[in-house]
Amino acid sequence: MMVKRPVSTSLARAFFYIVLLSLLTTGMALSMLASSMRDAEAINLAGSLRMQSWRLGYDLQGKRDSLTRHRAQYEKTLRAPLLSAPGWLAPQSVRERYATLYQAWQEMDARLARGDLGWYQKNIDDYVAQIDLFVLALQHHAESKMALVVAVSAMGFFAIFTLVFFTLRRIRRQVVEPLNALVAASQQVERGVFTPPELNAHLPNELGLLGHTFTRMAGELRKLYQSLEANVQQKTQSLKEANRRLEVLYNCSQALSASTLNRRSFERILTILRQDTQLTAVEMRTNDNWLLQDGMPDASASWSSTPVLLLDNVLGELRWQSQAAAPSNQLMESVANMLGRAIGFNQVQKHRQQLLLMEERATIARELHDSLAQALSYLRIQLTLLRRALPEENHDAHGIINDFSQALNDAYRQLRELLSTFRLTLQQANFTAALKETLVPLRARSAARITLESSLPDQTLDAQRQIHLLQIIREAVLNAIRHADARTIAVRCFSPTPGVHEAEIVDDGCGIASPEEPEGHYGLNIMQERAERLGGVLTISRPPQGGTRICVRFCAAADTKADNDAYNDNTSNLPGSTI
Repeated sequence: MMVKRPVSTSLARAFFYIVLLSLLTTGMALSMLASSMRDAEAINLAGSLRMQSWRLGYDLQGKRDSLTRHRAQYEKTLRAPLLSAPGWLAPQSVRERYATLYQAWQEMDARLARGDLGWYQKNIDDYVAQIDLFVLALQHHAESKMALVVAVSAMGFFAIFTLVFFTLRRIRRQVVEPLNALVAASQQVERGVFTPPELNAHLPNELGLLGHTFTRMAGELRKLYQSLEANVQQKTQSLKEANRRLEVLYNCSQALSASTLNRRSFERILTILRQDTQLTAVEMRTNDNWLLQDGMPDASASWSSTPVLLLDNVLGELRWQSQAAAPSNQLMESVANMLGRAIGFNQVQKHRQQLLLMEERATIARELHDSLAQALSYLRIQLTLLRRALPEENHDAHGIINDFSQALNDAYRQLRELLSTFRLTLQQANFTAALKETLVPLRARSAARITLESSLPDQTLDAQRQIHLLQIIREAVLNAIRHADARTIAVRCFSPTPGVHEAEIVDDGCGIASPEEPEGHYGLNIMQERAERLGGVLTISRPPQGGTRICVRFCAAADTKADNDAYNDNTSNLPGSTI
C-alpha cells in the first residue's frame, strides 16, 4: 500500500496558503500604511500655504525687502515633493487641485513681482479658497487609504478563516477520527485483546497505511504473546538465580566491610558461600601456606577449584565440593576475586600499621639519641677529664673511675644496641619477606651461614605482633653471632599443629652458659617481654648435639577457641627451660 496524499504534504499546503494570504494581506496593509506615513505632513505643509499667502500681502504693504525671500520660500513649499508628487495611490482630484493651485500661483507671483497691491488684495480670498480645496482633497485621500486598509484586512481575515475552516474539517475527517480509532484499538491491545475492530485502511495518507500496518501487527502480537509467556517464565527463573548470586556476593561484601580484616572475616565468607550455595565443603589455600576450610569434605568426591587473583597475580586457590547442582563458575570466580582483593587489602593494612610502628620506633630512637646518648657522651668526656685531673698515686680513686668508666661504656654500648633495634626498618608487609630483609644485614656481620625456613601464614600476625617476632629472631641471631662462635645458624618458622605457631633459632656454637641474664645485659629479658606480648612462651635450651636453641611458641590472636586450647596443651610440654 502506497501513500498518495501524505498528511504532512496536505498540512504543509494548507499552512502555505494561510501564510501566503496572511503575507499578502499584511503586505498590502503595510504598503498602504507606509504610503500614509507622510499624509499628515503633506496636509500641514499645504495648510502652511495659507499663512504664507497672507504674509506675502503683509510684505507687499510695508516690508518689500522681505518679499523676494518669502516668494522664494513660498515657491519652494508649493513645489515640495509631498505636494507635487503625492504618489501612485493619489486620486486624480488631488492632482487637478494641485495643478489649479499652481497655475493660480504663477499669476499671483507675477503680480507680486510688479507690486500690484490692489489686485492682490482683491484676489487673495479666492486663492486661499483654492488652497483649502487642495488641503481638503489631501485629507479625503488619506481617509480613503485608511478605509482601503480596513477593507483589505477584512477580506484577508475572511479568506484565512475560510481556509482554516476547510483545513480543520479535512484534518478531522482524515486525521482525528482515524487517530481516535487507532487509540481505541491500541487500548484494546494494551488490555491483551489482540483482535481490535477493523481500522480504515483505505485513506490515501499515512493513517491509512498505519491502520493497515496496525491490523497486521495485532495479528503478529497475538502469535508472539503466547511464546513470550513461556520465555518470561524461563527468564524469571534465570533472574532468581542471578538474584541469589548477587545476594551471596552482597553477603560476602558485607563480611569484608569491617575496618580491619582478620581470619574470622575470611572464615565468615567461606561459611556464607557454603550455606548459600549448598556446598559440601569449601576451602581457601594461599601461597603462604594459609589454609581455611568450612564444611565436611567428602574423601570420595572431587574438588572444583578457581584461582584467587589480585591484579592477575595468583595469591592462592579456592576449592569446593558439591553434591547438589554445582554453583555458577562466574559466582565462584567473583568470590575468588573478592577474596584476592581482601587478602591484598589485609596486606596493605598490615603494611600501614607496620610503617606507623616503624615511625614511632624511629621517633623514640631519635629522642634517646638526642637526650640519653648525649648525656652519656658528656659523662664519658667528664670522666676522662676527671681521670687526668687526679694524681697517678691515688690508686683507689683511679680504680673507682675505671669501674665507673666500664659501667658507663656498657651502658653506652647497650644504648647503641637499643638504638639499632629501634631503627630497624622494613619495607615488606609479608612476614617471610620481612624476615629475609631483617637477616640480610646480619649475614653481612658474620661468617656464619644463616639459613631460613619459613612456612608461617602471613595472616597469622598483625603488624605489631610481627615486629615483636622479628625482633626476637633478630636478637637471638645477634646473640649467636656475638657470643656463640657458631658456624651455622638455622632459623625456622612453622606451625606444628593447627593454630599453634613456632619460631626457633638453633646454632652450633659453644652453647649458652646459663639461661640467666648476666648483670648489665637486658637482651634476654627484652626477648621474654616480647614473647609475652605475642601471648606465647620463650624457651632457651642446649640441644644434645651442642649449641643453643631459642624457641618462641604462640597462638594467633584471631584463631578459634579450639586452637587456643590446643596451644595451652602443647606449651605445657615444651622442651628446655623456661625463662
